[in-house]
Amino acid sequence: MWGSLAALALLAACDPATQVDPVLTPQARPAAVALPVPAPAAPTSERSAALRRYLTQVQSSQLTSGLLRQDGGGPDTPFSAEMLARNFERIVFYNEYSATGATRGGASDLRRWSGPVRISVEFGPSVPPSQRMRDRADVRAYATRLARSTGHPVSTAGTPNFMVFFVSEDDRAATLNALAPRLPGVTERNLAALRDLPQDAYCAVAAYASGAEANTYTAAVAVIRAENPDLLRLSCIHEELAQGLGLANDSPDARPSIFNDDDEFALLTDHDEALLGMLYDARLTPGMTVETARPIVRILAREAVQGPL
Repeated sequence: MWGSLAALALLAACDPATQVDPVLTPQARPAAVALPVPAPAAPTSERSAALRRYLTQVQSSQLTSGLLRQDGGGPDTPFSAEMLARNFERIVFYNEYSATGATRGGASDLRRWSGPVRISVEFGPSVPPSQRMRDRADVRAYATRLARSTGHPVSTAGTPNFMVFFVSEDDRAATLNALAPRLPGVTERNLAALRDLPQDAYCAVAAYASGAEANTYTAAVAVIRAENPDLLRLSCIHEELAQGLGLANDSPDARPSIFNDDDEFALLTDHDEALLGMLYDARLTPGMTVETARPIVRILAREAVQGPL
């Protein structure tokens, strides 16, 4: 989260004086050709069903409380260049998790992708066909937005290096083990934190650097619980894919932002798009320390808020 152009070209080439009578009924198909029958979703366990009910209640409760906003921020959430620069430092130069999966990892140098990001969407057997269509469409649309925000190539075409999994409690481990190790640097061993999601985690992402540069990502894997209801599911797409590009941490001070554990915002905000644009600005490079990057970050933040100087 793969043509209509050829069909349009063919129509444009028709003689405009030639009238073709419309066909209002389906034409008979050859006996040997049949419409594909979508594979039914696998039945889910009681554990998965209970988790689905719980997450639906969580979403309902958050919406009732005014959380999971989808407006991107507004007059009630102003931010200055100084706030943006501070939030950038906290979100980019620190880890949300340590290598062992413990919360609040330490400081880190700047990390991001250098090559194109090519996203694929994978499903466990429990996800029904109709939901798969919606998830693919959501990921595809969001990839386009990420490409626009970063100025970096992000798409859902080509050989994938960023896999997004929609999987349930019943099929998460098997699906991850079967597909994710196809990516460079990804093994069953370093997938452990994604296979063993804490009960209170809706989703998670891990990015990998298997090339010569330790701070240049070469692969990423995102896991989104298939039990999530619609808005929580979409919010996971927004947060985990953006974090997989290099916005690796959360901050309680970031507002309006999805990189804040308070769940006030469900979807990427104007503030967050500014962070993505700063992260992929050519004036910053992978491996920079926070001290080296700080003067540049302040310039980028001023430009994001006030326009180019």
